[in-house]
Amino acid sequence: MTPGGTRYGVALVGCGAFGAFVLDAIRDIPALRIVACADADRQRAQVLADRYGAAVHTSVEDLTAAADVDVIVLATPPAAHADAAVTALRAGKHVFCEKPMALTVEDAARVEAESRTSRGVFLVDHVLRYNPVLRLLQRLVQEQLLDPLRRFAFENDASDEDLGPDHWFWDPLRSGGIHVEHGVHFFDAANALMGSDPIQVQGTEVRRADGPVDIVVATAVHPGGAVATHTHSFTHAHRAERQLMRLDYGFAEARVTGWIPTYATITAWTDEPGAARWEALPARAGELLAVDGLRPHGQERVTVSVTRNAGPSEPARGRGVARSVPHRVECVIDLGGEDRKQHVYAESVRAAMTDLLHCAEHGGTPQADATAGLTAVAVARAATRSAQSGRTITLTAPVAAGTR
Repeated sequence: MTPGGTRYGVALVGCGAFGAFVLDAIRDIPALRIVACADADRQRAQVLADRYGAAVHTSVEDLTAAADVDVIVLATPPAAHADAAVTALRAGKHVFCEKPMALTVEDAARVEAESRTSRGVFLVDHVLRYNPVLRLLQRLVQEQLLDPLRRFAFENDASDEDLGPDHWFWDPLRSGGIHVEHGVHFFDAANALMGSDPIQVQGTEVRRADGPVDIVVATAVHPGGAVATHTHSFTHAHRAERQLMRLDYGFAEARVTGWIPTYATITAWTDEPGAARWEALPARAGELLAVDGLRPHGQERVTVSVTRNAGPSEPARGRGVARSVPHRVECVIDLGGEDRKQHVYAESVRAAMTDLLHCAEHGGTPQADATAGLTAVAVARAATRSAQSGRTITLTAPVAAGTR
């Protein structure tokens, strides 16, 4: 139950594997109950409905008329997200929408505009905004242990083993293409970590011989000269999947592994007062890794070691700033590594739903709101257009208004 005592009825649209994953992740949030499942395949909806004691429907339109439905979870293929979200928001329902929010900027803008006038709260499932590793890095910037982020580089070597030639993932009309269907997670993460939206985007794509695009690269320039680079390759076996996020903070570097981050290392240079502050972090691990609605498994840890006088005695310089930073810091953020990926993923979804319910009860804007969803789609579409046209796309501020 929420502090106000409200309980929210949740309905799922799209009863495939991911829809089932979302329901499993959120089912024991006290403030909600699962009341309905809808799918064009009624039998598939019935399987999940039987599991949760829920009613069966066939469309989002049916759910908007159901008095016991307060929150609609959209877990359909991406092409259906925008129309379903607009329909639900117009009916005053809260919406938890799987990414991407839409396939085009025009459709994403429709959803964003509807979210501003609807009684319902809209949240897009950008789970990285609720990840404890990335939240901790943001907190270290806020506490000035890390300087503002200068460069974001993400490399994703993903599997195509479950993506047969007829899978909707390869069809841009149904998925939007890799930048849109998958890249929005990381465009959004870069925007959140940098605290800004891009002003220019350059994209590249590689196509299989007589087949679909399976490798994409995008470089996004942010205000002040910060740069984000995104590479996604869907060409690997499951056993060879790997992801690395490298973050350049000037006097510090963070390396984050996994597309659902569960492990990170930070190497930093600092002075004596800074070293003492770094050494105090392990005792604050619970506070620093806390995300509302995300339940830790109890084995998370933050460790710090400092090697004093490891560097030259003269001041280090970066972008014209001189600082005496003789001490080397090694910090490890460990949520349990790859073995805990599914736990962290599910709990991040749970945290996102908790955010939506909190805003529904008390007002306010979710961390992953419609503006964040629109901006991620706008950057993804700009990267796609750039790759196809061979020219850099300039984005006006705000990004959401300038890329249609």
